[in-house]
Amino acid sequence: MTEARDSAGVIAPPPLIALAAVVLGLALDWLIPAYVVSVLLSLTERIIIGAMLIAAGGALAIPAMRGFRSAGTHVEPWKPSSALVTGGIFGWLRNPMYVGLALIVAGLGIALASDWMLVMLVPAVLLLHFGVVKREERYLEAKFGDAYRAYKERVPRYGIPT
Repeated sequence: MTEARDSAGVIAPPPLIALAAVVLGLALDWLIPAYVVSVLLSLTERIIIGAMLIAAGGALAIPAMRGFRSAGTHVEPWKPSSALVTGGIFGWLRNPMYVGLALIVAGLGIALASDWMLVMLVPAVLLLHFGVVKREERYLEAKFGDAYRAYKERVPRYGIPT
């Protein structure tokens, strides 16, 4: 396999997908305000809930990135994987960075009372699932074979047992 082909072929960088949800959500809030979150939650509640979600997202994503770096493999899914990381946070869920990213966007949406950001999170998560995660899974299974298949059987994709 050449280096150019040695990647998952993800549809877009996951942080860019999350950023698109944030930007589109804020733009739609400006164009078509809904005010649902601001009616349901006070400013204090929004800040507390938003901060908790952002912190939870960081608590998943940061150790996952460190795990990749300590294993000597790329964090970026559009670059080649040189190691299968299954320890640490990856022993609990296979995609902690994507779950963390979604929690961070949800936290921002709630903290900023951005109804549309929360709505835009739905297509962003679907794009992450089908355009990134499923492609990564095919790539990792082809690259690491039985070791990845055993890992998939043992650890749930998003931390939710099926």
